[in-house]
Amino acid sequence: MVAPYRYEVEILHLLVSPEHAYFGRPRDGAADVPTTDADRVEVVADKGVVGDRFFGKAAHMDAALTLFAAEALEAIADELGAGPFDPLLTRRNVVLRGAELAPLIGEEVVLESGGDAVRLRVGRPAHPCAWMDRVLAPGAHHAMRGRGGLRCRPLTSGFLHRGPATLVSPVPLDPRRAGEAVRRPPSRLP
Repeated sequence: MVAPYRYEVEILHLLVSPEHAYFGRPRDGAADVPTTDADRVEVVADKGVVGDRFFGKAAHMDAALTLFAAEALEAIADELGAGPFDPLLTRRNVVLRGAELAPLIGEEVVLESGGDAVRLRVGRPAHPCAWMDRVLAPGAHHAMRGRGGLRCRPLTSGFLHRGPATLVSPVPLDPRRAGEAVRRPPSRLP
């Protein structure tokens, strides 16, 4: 067995929102819902982030927590000649800096922070929605494709803390590629 790779990262934001903000027609504007950029969040195995809109929802068990690279949002802003963008507008739970995320699809990873550790099963990409054109900038929906983050299932319970963290990965990552778009052809499997 190969020893895991360890990457020093920084958790910049921990988003928790009990309600959906983006539904209906983007031209009508986002819903005014409470959103917290927390210093610490509790994660419960097989349920998600305590207090978040996806917590305990059966339809979202494999996507109960989202990881997003700050570098991706910065690359999108540069590409569009706009920004800087508020990372919380992407509605991703964990915004971190210092890790290429795309190679983690299908893997189990551990995010260590503040003396705690949470193990995650990385499932699939977090595809952007048309709302990104409204809340970030025109063209953001397209620019975010392939770099919208990853949807994960928490496998263990624990806490995530804003600040320095370590991402433990079973596969090698190149942090210099954190902002690159990685587009995969659609799967023909169900």
